[in-house]
Amino acid sequence: MKRRTFIRDTSLAAATLGLGAASSCGRTPQEQKGPASQEPVVKAITTGEKQHWFGYYDKWQIDASGRYALGAEVDTFFRSPEPSDVLRVGLIDLENGNSWKEIGTSTSWGWQQGCMLQWIPGSDREVIWNDYDKTGFVSKIYNIESGETRTLPRAIYTLSPDGAFGLCVDFDRLQFFRPGYGYPARTSAMTWDKAPADTGIYKMDLASGDSKMIISYAQIAALPRPQGSVADNYHWFNHLLINPSGTRFIFLNRSRPVASYDDMTTYLKEHPEWKGKGFSGHYVTRAITANTDGSDLYPLNDSGQFSHFIWKRNETICAWAVPDDGDQAAFYDFQDHSKAYAQVGTGIMTRNGHNTYVPNTNYEWILNDTYPVGEERLQELYLFHIPSNRKVTLGKFHEPEIFKGEWRCDLHPRCDQQGKRVFFDSTHLGNKRQMYMVDITHLL
Repeated sequence: MKRRTFIRDTSLAAATLGLGAASSCGRTPQEQKGPASQEPVVKAITTGEKQHWFGYYDKWQIDASGRYALGAEVDTFFRSPEPSDVLRVGLIDLENGNSWKEIGTSTSWGWQQGCMLQWIPGSDREVIWNDYDKTGFVSKIYNIESGETRTLPRAIYTLSPDGAFGLCVDFDRLQFFRPGYGYPARTSAMTWDKAPADTGIYKMDLASGDSKMIISYAQIAALPRPQGSVADNYHWFNHLLINPSGTRFIFLNRSRPVASYDDMTTYLKEHPEWKGKGFSGHYVTRAITANTDGSDLYPLNDSGQFSHFIWKRNETICAWAVPDDGDQAAFYDFQDHSKAYAQVGTGIMTRNGHNTYVPNTNYEWILNDTYPVGEERLQELYLFHIPSNRKVTLGKFHEPEIFKGEWRCDLHPRCDQQGKRVFFDSTHLGNKRQMYMVDITHLL
């Protein structure tokens, strides 16, 4: 039996029988391993012929009581979603056999971030997700007690920690420039301005639905960049996240000198002067922070390479990036309004992943994953204890090769609000993505 098959099949047995999926894989000296009875236990919370997953790692999937999980359901296919593809939104009762209750649908979703489904912070009954109606992209708020749904006039990207407001972007523009993160466009042909002044990032009140633009593409394109101007590039916004106090947020401004991703390779051959100016994945990335009214813009990182991140309290961002004055990609703590930084997990957290802090651990424990590694395409799920520089592997999961590009299935690990359980998406049991849970109480 090939080793890849062995790992896949033992993971299946682990999920089915309640054994630790990590037990089929070796551990490095930095990893902690307790008695066999303390091995991480991986349990599936969804099964069946449909695909189930949640989406991104920086949102609440589990309600404040810890009883209900949110999930998305679609048929199995391997292509970009089209406007006719319906995603079903479900409420999973973790205390009643993981029973599934459909609470709505959406035709505005992508493989990486779903439809931005999440519990509204601070609420024990309201759920929000993005959809589309005759007015355009919208968001819907569903009350699990009353069963009532109300619609807001914009699709949200991220929510404030008090659940009072959300920040919004143009999801059709995002999909055109970064497939997999935006939503299917409703027009057959589009002509994009490089950096329009009449659209950008919006702030929307969740109670009234009132919104206003707080930052435009033109404004960001004009922001000086010492490493090389991107003023004449095609711009888009991605990965917005508000700090714990709700006073500032970070976002990624990405851009490239041609509209089409397919044209980038040809362009770089014809314009070698662009090489070395921060291109990563055929675009330049700038990490920018701002007040939540759009004021006090600060270019936190201009290296061109800045990926997944999370706020550490209100003035620090932990991110996989290259510092402005460095050349090594790693996890770093970046100080807002400053060029100061410090590496995190040196020699251990050596691969890009989707990092968050485990709640109620005083920012001492990081939850993270990796992309598929090696011929076996194993995605590692792990905890990292910052004070002791110690890693605890929760499992390594095989991702079939058919899951790649836009429709890849990253683990995107997230904790419940108590910091006791980890939930993640995975395809290690075959040709469908499903959701899984690991209890980490005994490991912290």
